[in-house]
Amino acid sequence: MWLRRAFYRWMFPAAVVLPLWLLIGWGITGAGGWAFLWVLFIAIPSVFVGQLVLTLLQRARPSARETRMASWWDVLGFGVWHVLTIAVGFFPQAWFPLLLTAAIAVALALFWLMLWQLWGEARTAGTGIRFLATTPPDAEPESSRRSAADADVFIIREKPDAGI
Repeated sequence: MWLRRAFYRWMFPAAVVLPLWLLIGWGITGAGGWAFLWVLFIAIPSVFVGQLVLTLLQRARPSARETRMASWWDVLGFGVWHVLTIAVGFFPQAWFPLLLTAAIAVALALFWLMLWQLWGEARTAGTGIRFLATTPPDAEPESSRRSAADADVFIIREKPDAGI
């Protein structure tokens, strides 16, 4: 339980820490000028926006809001994506293309996982929503409350009443 709660709390700080790590990792490894441009204009914005979108999708689920915990699927998906993002930040010469491709694939899979979980919870909650939209079973229909004479009478006022 503590791990799921920790992942739930880590999601918003991760939107700042992970992109910052990519910049720090570039500085530590001295990956070069082209890598700096890639980090600055592609990696940092995409990791920041991606993390925010995925976090908001996670927090949109009623179960996550109610329990203030991530699901085990969230822990697995975010854990793998964060480890891959950290590994990309080391800029390993031989493994960089593979790590970057894996990080992108996991981020896309995580996006669909978040939508799948949100849709699953919304579908089960749909019965409650439909029940609220319908009339209660013990209420009598509106047509039986009206008399037959009321159905043919319409009152149209052109001007508001002037105190009459």
